[in-house]
Amino acid sequence: MALAAYTLKDPQLFEAPRPFEAQYRLEVRGWPGATITHSLSNEGNHWLSDMRFSITVARGQEFSRFSLDGDDTHALLFNSSYSVLGMGDSYQLNESDIPTLDRQTALFDLSRRAGHENCIESAPCTIEFVDQKGRDEHFQYYVTDPGSIEVPAGEFEALNVSLIDIEKPDRLLTISFHPDWPGLILSAVYHKEGRRETQLTLTRFQPDGGATP
Repeated sequence: MALAAYTLKDPQLFEAPRPFEAQYRLEVRGWPGATITHSLSNEGNHWLSDMRFSITVARGQEFSRFSLDGDDTHALLFNSSYSVLGMGDSYQLNESDIPTLDRQTALFDLSRRAGHENCIESAPCTIEFVDQKGRDEHFQYYVTDPGSIEVPAGEFEALNVSLIDIEKPDRLLTISFHPDWPGLILSAVYHKEGRRETQLTLTRFQPDGGATP
């Protein structure tokens, strides 16, 4: 890693969230491809992040409501549901069930926070959140050199983050976030034992009330 080329953002200037709608192409090894829709919207005193997908044999949705207090993100409600071949389940976590962050809120918070802290591969930072059943997840993350990335939705500047599951170090998730739109994923790739299992790519991006930057 060329550390000299990596410059931290101003630690006092976390990006303010802005509403958007996006679509991603999801590729999972052994499954047909799917389109995921993702929206971030303001609901007065809190924000809503909503992701959903549907293919012939499966569908799923999860959404999170959270509030902001300065640079701090506070989870309020998380809902997750899925169905495969007509069978599935749903989960809901209320504020009292979420001691840290839920999965959706953690992605949003990470996209704002990464780049403001000196999280490098030799000295990673930690992030904790709960899964859909309220079980604790513990990850380490570090930021690699920023740069541009070209995806079907266009070419964008990217904030590149790598996450490692502390309990399963053979698994690596790399995410490229848009540095100016908290919560917006440009690309994500999940590797297990060195093999790519899942890839997510931005195919459409529509800011609320504006043209694509």
